[in-house]
Amino acid sequence: MDAGSTPVTIFGRTYHLRGHGDPEYLSLLATRVDEKMREVARTTGTADTLKVAILAALNLADDGIQGREVKVGRISAEELARIGEMTAQLDEILATDATG
Repeated sequence: MDAGSTPVTIFGRTYHLRGHGDPEYLSLLATRVDEKMREVARTTGTADTLKVAILAALNLADDGIQGREVKVGRISAEELARIGEMTAQLDEILATDATG
């Protein structure tokens, strides 16, 4: 392990992250990603790590965009609705893939 790295575990796998920020903050970010991946895996029933990671990333991006919209007001209600629809469609497709 590199002396300047922070070990984190995401979805059962350990990574050694290097960053300019506080190691506690990196751990917090990793915990958030891990929680979201576990939530996605549980709700979709898929064990495919790549699919879980992509859906988790989309969900986290959606959370971030919605949060910015509240603060900045740049994203229209129509755009947010479209993002929600696309996320739901991806969830449905991946849930169908998981069941065969």
